[in-house]
Amino acid sequence: MTVSVEPMSVVPKQGESDEALRPHAEDAFAGELAALAAQDERPRPARWKLSPWAVATYLLGGTLPDGTVITPKYVGPRRLVEVAVTTLATDRALLLLGVPGTAKTWVSEHLAAAVSGDSTLLVQGTAGTPEEAIRYGWNYAQLLANGPSRQALVASPVMRAMAEGMTARVEELTRIPADVQDSLITILSEKTLPIPELGQEVQAVRGFNLIATANDRDRGVNDLSSALRRRFNTVVLPLPESVEAEVDIVSRRVDQIGRSLDLPAAPDGVAEIRRVVTVFRELRDGMTSDGRTKLKSPSGTLSTAEAISVVTNGLALAAHFGDGVLRAGDVAAGILGAVVRDPAADRVIWQEYLEAVVRERDGWKDFYRACREVSA
Repeated sequence: MTVSVEPMSVVPKQGESDEALRPHAEDAFAGELAALAAQDERPRPARWKLSPWAVATYLLGGTLPDGTVITPKYVGPRRLVEVAVTTLATDRALLLLGVPGTAKTWVSEHLAAAVSGDSTLLVQGTAGTPEEAIRYGWNYAQLLANGPSRQALVASPVMRAMAEGMTARVEELTRIPADVQDSLITILSEKTLPIPELGQEVQAVRGFNLIATANDRDRGVNDLSSALRRRFNTVVLPLPESVEAEVDIVSRRVDQIGRSLDLPAAPDGVAEIRRVVTVFRELRDGMTSDGRTKLKSPSGTLSTAEAISVVTNGLALAAHFGDGVLRAGDVAAGILGAVVRDPAADRVIWQEYLEAVVRERDGWKDFYRACREVSA
C-alpha cells in the first residue's frame, strides 16, 4: 500500500520575509529564476521549474535574449556544473565532494532552488543525526494516544521530496553515522521508503532526486559504504584555479553579504581582498606565487569561504570603527585567526611567513606592520 504525504505548511519560509538575515536562494534570486522560466523554451524534466540548460545558466550566469543579466552563483568549470545538472535529470543521486570552502553547500542550495523552486528540504549531517532525520519520525503524543497511524507519522525532508517529486539535500553526508547513511540505500536504489509499522510505503514520484555534500578531508570519519557510493554520481568541486578567479569569488560574495548586513561598499577594497587571497593561496600551496620560496602550510584549510569571512569582518571593522575604507589593519586580525589554529605550530609558521615573505614584498609594508601588531 502506498501512503501519501501531505505538504507541511506550519510556518512560513524565512525567505518570504524581507527581514530574513539570509533569504533562501529561491527568494533572494526570485527575479532571475522568474526571468529564466519566462524565456526557457527547452524541454524540462518532470516537475522541474527550469530546463537543464536554464539551471546551468542560473548557476554560471549569462545574459538572456531580453537583456536580463543572470549573476554567476558559481565560478568554476562549466562542465562540472553541466554534469551535476544532468545527473539530477537521471535517476542517480548527486554527491558534491571537495575540500572545505569549495562552495559545495552553496551549489547544492542553488541547484535545488533552480530545479524544484525549494531548497529547504534539508538534512544537516552531524555525528548525532538519527535515522529518523532521513526516514521518518513519530509524534509521540499521538503515537501513545492512538498507536501507529498516518497522523502520528512525521515525514522527513527526504520523504517529503519523494512524495512531492522535489530535490532533497543532505549536507555533510560523511559526518552521519554509517548505519544511518545506509538508510539511503533503499531510497536511492528502489525509490521507495517502507513504513513497516503501518504496512505501507512511500514511492518516489517523478522529479525526486537527492543532492549530498561531503568534505573529502573527512575521509575516515564515516566513509561511505561501497553500496551507498554506487548510488551516487560524484562531482568533485575544485579550489579556484587562479588568484583572479578567487578574488572575483570573494569580491562577489562579500558584496552580497555586505548588502544584506547594510555595510557600505569599501572603496579600493579589491586591493586588500587580493592580499588576503594571495596569503591564503601561498600558505595553502606551500609556495610563494612566484614559485621561488617553499613554505610550510598551517593546519587550517585556508579556504575561499574563510577568505570571504575575513574580508567581511574587515569590512565591518572599517565601516563601524574606521573611515569606511578597507585597509590592512582591518583584515590582519582575521587572517591571524584563520591561519593560527594550532597555537604552537601554526604561530611559528605564520611568523616565518611574515618575516621571509611579507616583510620583503614591495608595497606590503602596511600589511606587514598590521600583522606584526596583532601577532605580538
